Amino acid sequence: MTEQHSVDPKLLEILVCPLSKGPLEYDAEAQELISRQAGLAFPIRDGIPIMLPDEARPLGDQDSSAG
Repeated sequence: MTEQHSVDPKLLEILVCPLSKGPLEYDAEAQELISRQAGLAFPIRDGIPIMLPDEARPLGDQDSSAG
């Protein structure tokens, strides 16, 4: 049983990618913040965005096709 945490919408408004300083997209299903400019997905753990480049995963082909 996986409990999904939501991220505060006000927090999403002010967060930007730490590398590109560009906007982030919230992927509720994957619990990630997506930076298309940097090509990275930052994980969200227990409702807390982990904005460390070392923790991010590179976006794959299937990730970049949506949008």
